[in-house]
Amino acid sequence: MFLRKWPVPQLLIAVALVFGLAGSASATGDRGPKPTVVLVHGAFADASGWNDVARSLQRKGYPVLAPANPLRGVDSDSAYLRSVLATVPGPIVLVGHSYGGFVLTNAAGGNPNVKALVYIAAFAPDSGDTVGGLSGRFPGSQLSPAALDFRPYPGGVDGYIKRGLFREVFAADVSPAAAAAMAGSQRPADIGTLDQPSGVPAWKTIPSWSLVATDDRVIPAAAQRFMAQRAGARTVEVKASHVAMISKPASTIDLILDAAKETS
Repeated sequence: MFLRKWPVPQLLIAVALVFGLAGSASATGDRGPKPTVVLVHGAFADASGWNDVARSLQRKGYPVLAPANPLRGVDSDSAYLRSVLATVPGPIVLVGHSYGGFVLTNAAGGNPNVKALVYIAAFAPDSGDTVGGLSGRFPGSQLSPAALDFRPYPGGVDGYIKRGLFREVFAADVSPAAAAAMAGSQRPADIGTLDQPSGVPAWKTIPSWSLVATDDRVIPAAAQRFMAQRAGARTVEVKASHVAMISKPASTIDLILDAAKETS
């Protein structure tokens, strides 16, 4: 088959372009080529959570890529995202939701194309931080072991938010029907991820932006503010649940566009 003749990185870029995942790398604005916006989902979610944001950015001429986060562990997830970023030509605005922020913090360092980091109700860890440690540092999270179902798989144990609690904990400001669909299609995370430490944070060398979701019941707003201030992020606050990119897409888009303008 002709696909076997393509080197892997070039093949990935070609497939993304053909199917519209990455958009056009030649999209231009008033000040030159527009950056590719890479959208990274977190645990208990998938890339479809970015659909409204992605459509709006694409209408504005931005190439968009929303890869699947494996959710197998900090090191392996970060290595995977790093490999995806290596295939993206030109400047990148890297956006993460929830645990996706943990991953991008570890994946972006050393890639000169990554010009901005945007955290949407997300973890922005420092060296040595863990998801579990940051989650427990501030009161208010309802994502406790009692809220989870545990299912073993070969090599580990996955955690899922209980379907009956999903809307209350994760997506309180979306419709019950939408939350039910999200609960049924949620992608689990390996629970070992909770205790895996972060490496050197990319926000020490790459400008960052942060959207704080004030009604978040997964990562308390106080934790988000602490991490944003520590990272020196330009911050906005929005009255939203943990899934601010779904319930308040306009605020999410505005923050990404603010970051994108800084790359030109």
